[in-house]
Amino acid sequence: MSYQITRQEINILLGGDFVAVDKKGKQLPPGIRQRANGRYEGRVKVEYRSYSVYADTITETKKKMRELKYKLDHGLFVEKEKITLDEWNKTWMVQYKKNRVKNSTYNSYQKYYKGAISKRLGKKNIADIRGEHIQSLYNDLVKEEWALSSIKVVAAVLNGCFQQALKNGLIERNPVKLAELPRQKERKERQAMTKEQQALFMEYAKESYLYNFFAVMLRTGMRSGELKGLKYTDIDKKENVIHVQRTLKYIEGQGYLEDTPKTRTSTRDIPLTEDILTLLENQKGYWGFKVERLDRYLFCNEEGKPLSRERVQAEIDRTIKRIRAAGHDFPRITSHVFRHTFATRAIEAGMQPQVLKTILGHSSLAMTMDLYSHVLPDTKAEEMQKIISMF
Repeated sequence: MSYQITRQEINILLGGDFVAVDKKGKQLPPGIRQRANGRYEGRVKVEYRSYSVYADTITETKKKMRELKYKLDHGLFVEKEKITLDEWNKTWMVQYKKNRVKNSTYNSYQKYYKGAISKRLGKKNIADIRGEHIQSLYNDLVKEEWALSSIKVVAAVLNGCFQQALKNGLIERNPVKLAELPRQKERKERQAMTKEQQALFMEYAKESYLYNFFAVMLRTGMRSGELKGLKYTDIDKKENVIHVQRTLKYIEGQGYLEDTPKTRTSTRDIPLTEDILTLLENQKGYWGFKVERLDRYLFCNEEGKPLSRERVQAEIDRTIKRIRAAGHDFPRITSHVFRHTFATRAIEAGMQPQVLKTILGHSSLAMTMDLYSHVLPDTKAEEMQKIISMF
């Protein structure tokens, strides 16, 4: 009786790595075999235990084998089945994101992970999370009426986390790529005050300690956080500009911290008009502090501390209450409405979109036009009249 023995069996008997062939019969390097799905598996043996890596090419498989061998030799390897998403996310955030993103972005990632991801997927092993788990997460957030913009942030956090796990050989594929984000709902029209509402609000805000704050927002389009972080040293009388170079953000557990503005283009100079300068000069000594510090926040509370979002909103609500008590109809607004109102007045006055973009600190002209195209029904008609003589 005769027996046949395979090359792989010979290698196993001899105690070496197996030598396999690919689907075309070509011999593969030691320790590498081709799986039924076409991908390659590389095995690394250390102290009588085998560990596997997977890749689409032989070259990539060899690279992963070398990296795995290094991690095993230096005690850096973490087995897939032993690491949960919560554990891996913590590693990813500290090792890969902390020194690469703004402090506010880092804290935002943590907030979204804790609020949307951890309670649903955090205790699962990362190797066990599949596309349908990610899809179920998105669907839950839609049911809870999360904004699509927030769901996109959740998706970005998940994708970055899993993509790094894939690079590190902890998973075979990124499950986030297998899920679909919900469809974009019809965008709500940006809220801005009419000229009449604007005049009414400022009339009834005259007795408010934030009158100057509201007036400067209306005249500059600055974001609330940018104005809260404004210092008198940012007022450049020589160049007649306001240097917007920081924003104040509240971080839970840390309080208010200075951060760079929202985007690279948000660091900007805004022309300083005479009426804006008057408002800023009036604000400088508003609380009558005995020692006037030029590096103090210009808009602050009576103790010289940063204005909270709650205090600003409460003062807006009090002003509206007075307006309504006087018999006027007035909608509820937030501080962001002042920025949209500035942009609306600017477009109505004929400001060029490219100029408006730089004053608002938008990253692209398309963003400016997309946000404020709804403002133009009357302006469009006027502009159309200009080309009548061309026909």
